[in-house]
Amino acid sequence: MKRHIDFAPMSRRSFLRWSALVGSSAVAVKGASASKRLFVPASAEIPVGGSSTERMIRVGCPSHNCGGRCLLRVTVKDGVIVRIDGDDRPYDGVDDPQLRPCIRGRAYRRRQYHPDRLKYPLRRIGKRGEGKFERVSWDETLDLMASELRRIRDAYGNEALYVPYGTGSYNQTNGRQTAQRLLNLFGGCLGFYNSYSWACISAATPYVYGTSVTGNQRQDWLNSRYILMWGWNPAEMRDGTNTEYILRKAREKGARTVCIDPRMTLSAVSLADEWIPIRPGTDAAMMSAMAHVMIEENLVDAAFIKTHCVGFDAETLPEGAEGAESYKDYILGTRDGVPKTPDWAEPLTGIPRATIARIAREYATIKPGVLYQGYGMQRRAYGEQVVRAGCVLAAITGNVGISGGWASGIALQAPDGGPFWLVFPTGRNPVRAMIPSYLWTEAVLRGKGMGPEDGLRGAERLETDIKLIYAVASNAIVNQHGNVNRTAEILKDESRVEFLAVQDNFLTPTARFADLVLPVCTQFETWGLEDGWKYGDEVILMPRIVDPPFETKSDYAICAGIAERLGFGEAYTEGRTEKDWIRWSLDYYRKTRFPGLPSLEEFEEKNLGVYSVPVTKPAVAFEAFRKDPVKHPLPTPSGKIEIFSKRLHDMNQPDEIPAVPKYIQEWESPFGPEAEKYPLSAVGHHYLSRVHSTMENLDWLEEAFPQRLFINPLDAAPRKISNGDPVRVYNDRGAVVLPCRITPRIMPGVVAIPQGAWWTPGPDGVDRRGSVNVLSSERWTPLAFGNAQHTIMVQVEKAEKT
Repeated sequence: MKRHIDFAPMSRRSFLRWSALVGSSAVAVKGASASKRLFVPASAEIPVGGSSTERMIRVGCPSHNCGGRCLLRVTVKDGVIVRIDGDDRPYDGVDDPQLRPCIRGRAYRRRQYHPDRLKYPLRRIGKRGEGKFERVSWDETLDLMASELRRIRDAYGNEALYVPYGTGSYNQTNGRQTAQRLLNLFGGCLGFYNSYSWACISAATPYVYGTSVTGNQRQDWLNSRYILMWGWNPAEMRDGTNTEYILRKAREKGARTVCIDPRMTLSAVSLADEWIPIRPGTDAAMMSAMAHVMIEENLVDAAFIKTHCVGFDAETLPEGAEGAESYKDYILGTRDGVPKTPDWAEPLTGIPRATIARIAREYATIKPGVLYQGYGMQRRAYGEQVVRAGCVLAAITGNVGISGGWASGIALQAPDGGPFWLVFPTGRNPVRAMIPSYLWTEAVLRGKGMGPEDGLRGAERLETDIKLIYAVASNAIVNQHGNVNRTAEILKDESRVEFLAVQDNFLTPTARFADLVLPVCTQFETWGLEDGWKYGDEVILMPRIVDPPFETKSDYAICAGIAERLGFGEAYTEGRTEKDWIRWSLDYYRKTRFPGLPSLEEFEEKNLGVYSVPVTKPAVAFEAFRKDPVKHPLPTPSGKIEIFSKRLHDMNQPDEIPAVPKYIQEWESPFGPEAEKYPLSAVGHHYLSRVHSTMENLDWLEEAFPQRLFINPLDAAPRKISNGDPVRVYNDRGAVVLPCRITPRIMPGVVAIPQGAWWTPGPDGVDRRGSVNVLSSERWTPLAFGNAQHTIMVQVEKAEKT
């Protein structure tokens, strides 16, 4: 039997209470620009706690895609969140630690009650991108969505419909998966694969190991004696709640930790014994030089290589590749005449040769050891190479398949790959064609005709361009995609994308280009469920703890409403409300990973918040393979660790996709001719004040971590730049102006702009907020077709104060 989905507007009592919080009743202004604040003034009085009528609910943090999944204690008074605290469970051992939130979760009230939250559906009345809208009713909104979906499908086919990549919501009933289910029931839409986070590391790791499950459970780090944190900054992006806590425990047991990163990050400061600054894009050069030291000094694990690896030398090349260049050939320069020595790597990496050699000896001899690869270094021009190079170092040192070791690569946790993230069923997409997520602008401009050479999967050729985009919880269309100015010009042309709908909490830079804006409630205002992010063995309930304000709805409710108008409402909901789907999701987890998982009723009655399974004996990836590679082969073509990949060899693209991992100079580089005009490498790192572009507008976090350019004193001085000066950062793709911070905590020749700031162009087209994607490129990597948004060369100059 079909159950009721709550489309009713909020009660008058709730409306008045919420309006009092934001300091004004809400009024939509027809034709007003976003810059004039469409709805409410900026002042928001947030009450503080202290009443016997308060109730505390344990709830999963609406963490979006921060890298963690934490537990909050949220205090609610009279329907308003008045306080947020962290996990208070009494047990806090390393086998089952508290899920402690960071400042983003603790500051969430500022987002929950932000005066700029969207409150009503909006329809565009100006030119696309101008940000001019008028308020419309939900009936008009849902009718328009249904009619546009039908119109585009009938004119171009289902391949013309697209629900893009987006990570703005992840609680089962809020998030893009709800729209994917809708369109799958509508006959399908153009699909995508990989992501802006892990494109290269996801693609490259299986070429070495045949799987992405290459990580031990984190508690095993306590058995390590040496940990290389390579481009890895869990203190800011977490990479699994409590990662930094477990690293501290490993250090307490005596593990030496070394951080290799262009920036002295918070992780380098708080978790490492040593910081080694490295020039961006040269990590594979340092890894190659380390291998040279290991080979020359007989520090490799020859026995393990012989029995478990292929392609290290001529004797272990796979069948059909006889006579090809082996890994040892490349490292020693047998074919190209260039031995990859520390002397060779020093001018590339900026790291003294003695330091490279010392780190090589330490990693090869202080066993067992971890070489953990961060993700920033694989969002680069040849990001696939550094992933494979790190895996090979782990293999030739024999750190694979042992307690305290680490196989590197993407390292999903053993034995089963770890958390599911999403279990909400999207169904089968009848359209089998999929593009790489980063090539969606190509599918807009020249989709018809795109083929495998563009990374297309599931079809020989696309039959149409993308004509309708339904962006749910996604700011990746404009703000998070490379080369913002190019993307904006593409979207302004209404003959290309004929209809753009955006479903979000705020009028983001992407939403400003929408033809229709659909306001969504937060994850505190609907039912949800989450599990550990990349690591962890827990399930966290996210009950609806306050009412959706104004006319906001959950993503699920909105999609259910569209489905009703399209004639398959019952098929979409299966008679379930948001809460019913969470009960369904708990049943799914109980059947698959956690047999002892409590019922929804027990979660609620006892205010549990979280169910967790202690890790008393951490699983070790490839343990069985290590013991017997014949009986337990890897799922690679050879059954062994593929230092040399026959599959890559057969692609016959050795300059960009070599069979063994190599350092390749990037297409924008300090060593290329472009450096004469743009001499500084720029990186767009994650920042503790945001989750990508989410939480961009929180004043508390901005005060603690302001948006600014980080530049070394040696680069600031010749430009006559003083600390705090506004600076203009530019290249051929655009320019941004933002304040600067002069600090020795970044390598000379490198500048850093925290990624995620909202693109805010002035009349001259110059971004005044500091969106790094004004400067990044839309060009993709050769093997994974992934984003290379960290490969940027720029110039910096002092700007006029305004």
